[in-house]
Amino acid sequence: MEKSILITGGAGFIGSHVVRRFVKKYPDYRIVNLDKLTYAGNLGNLRDIEHMPAYVFVRGDIMDGDLVERLFEQYRFDGVIHLAAESHVDRSISNPLEFIQTNIIGTFILLNAAKKAWAGQEDGKLFYHISTDEVYGSLGDTGLFTEQSPYDPRSPYSASKAGSDHLVRAFFHTYGLPVVITNCSNNYGPNQFPEKLIPLCINNIKHSKPLPVYGKGENVRDWLYVEDHAAAIDVVFHRGKAGETYNIGGNNEWKNIDLVRRLCTIMDRELGRAEGSSEKLITFVKDRAGHDLRYAIDASKIRDELGWTPSVHFDEGFAGTVGWYLQNGQWLQEVTSGDYQKYYESQYLRKT
Repeated sequence: MEKSILITGGAGFIGSHVVRRFVKKYPDYRIVNLDKLTYAGNLGNLRDIEHMPAYVFVRGDIMDGDLVERLFEQYRFDGVIHLAAESHVDRSISNPLEFIQTNIIGTFILLNAAKKAWAGQEDGKLFYHISTDEVYGSLGDTGLFTEQSPYDPRSPYSASKAGSDHLVRAFFHTYGLPVVITNCSNNYGPNQFPEKLIPLCINNIKHSKPLPVYGKGENVRDWLYVEDHAAAIDVVFHRGKAGETYNIGGNNEWKNIDLVRRLCTIMDRELGRAEGSSEKLITFVKDRAGHDLRYAIDASKIRDELGWTPSVHFDEGFAGTVGWYLQNGQWLQEVTSGDYQKYYESQYLRKT
């Protein structure tokens, strides 16, 4: 194998798109997908590539230091693409400890294993940590987050990701571990667990359930199609400079309420419902504690230095995303009912 790469969280939303891209595009790479298969990790996302010869799935927790070190020893990784994380802000408010454990301690365990395995052989190695724009806090009506923006996390989730970012940089400066970090904006697209805004609303509209919108829906997010994010990760992994940070954004800001209304219009058309009928489902609820007003990314560094720009126009990506969820009702049913966990049991446990 030309390279051996560990991808953590590769059965999740973003991770599955990254795993698929690397397995298909780089057949001479060994791709080891380490995923705990929590509620958001779904092997059904990867059925099309699961039997490819250079792909290996390992069910395990990044908190398991012995397992992580065994994997480094067994597969002699040249690189790590670290996506495994607890990522839902609402869950972090109700259960912050889980976020501290996975996002900070789990990242430390991976960093420490890489440091030990690569000691004195750092050339050609890379620890790539995927983070979020939420570490920068909240913007007003103007301005953009740059790689020099000060950290100002407002939720247990963003604080835990900020802590993991600092650890990654500390291992670079203290131990010389070759690292890169990217901070991305909100992702959307196929296979996203329906606790997040877009798939939640698609599922609720389909079943004529209320569409919960925080506050007045004035919060603004920059939306990035998940395949564009996977392409950016590919570029940064192969061409990014060790010790650097790159912001990845979609140049595509929407107020939450405008996004939901746009979604209602598309769903009414796709479901053959009267125009405006789905908007009646919009229900304004008490605002989230510490809710950041606006995120927006300045992605000029990755554009100018590495040549990446988003390629999927929002109209195309948004309509395609709606179409995917409507065409994959079984996938949505399985993840909302929890039945997707049975796939692991049928495909893997029976083989052991």
